Amino acid sequence: MRVVIAEDAVLLREGLSGLLERFGHTVVAAVGDAPSLVAVVTEHRPDVVVTDVRMPPDFTDEGLRAAVELRRDQPGLAVLVLSQYVEQTYATELIDSGTGAGVGYLLKDRVGDVKEFVDALERVAAGGTVVDPEVVRQLLRRRRDPLQRLTPRELEVLGLIAEGLSNGSIARRLVVTEAAVAKHIAGIFTKLDLPPTADGHRRVLAVLTYLEE
Repeated sequence: MRVVIAEDAVLLREGLSGLLERFGHTVVAAVGDAPSLVAVVTEHRPDVVVTDVRMPPDFTDEGLRAAVELRRDQPGLAVLVLSQYVEQTYATELIDSGTGAGVGYLLKDRVGDVKEFVDALERVAAGGTVVDPEVVRQLLRRRRDPLQRLTPRELEVLGLIAEGLSNGSIARRLVVTEAAVAKHIAGIFTKLDLPPTADGHRRVLAVLTYLEE
């Protein structure tokens, strides 16, 4: 993959660059602020962007805003956002940008698990949607409509979908058949009123429902 990294902490930025290069990916640019991120993505057209949420000049949500802007201009651009803290609003806004596919939201702690981080980045680059498990755990504590319609097992399956797992991976995690997982997912789609005409995006729409306030 061709990757652009945006992170104001020099050590983390260089560490991410070296890590991805060791896994055979090409870091075409590594920058430390949001304006530079927009410029290098426009110039290099990478396969995926890894960006911090908070960067210069104001250290609020510049990285996220830049990512959303870039996905508005390049709907197919894959983006993995890193955050120091759980902010479900950021996750929701990111997933709702562009086509809704090829996005991820992870806590920076996940970078410490090298294989998990690289796997997540590759899933995002392939068009998947990855939400940090800690965000998922916090959301599981809220059982509001329309999620109140789901059974405990359906909620569990939806949480794993939000983490970016495939049907096969969910089946292995829950020690059930893929047919059982498919049945649970069909029930989720029905109970969340996701129309069959949106079949290609129903997993993304289900995750958005899961994340919404």
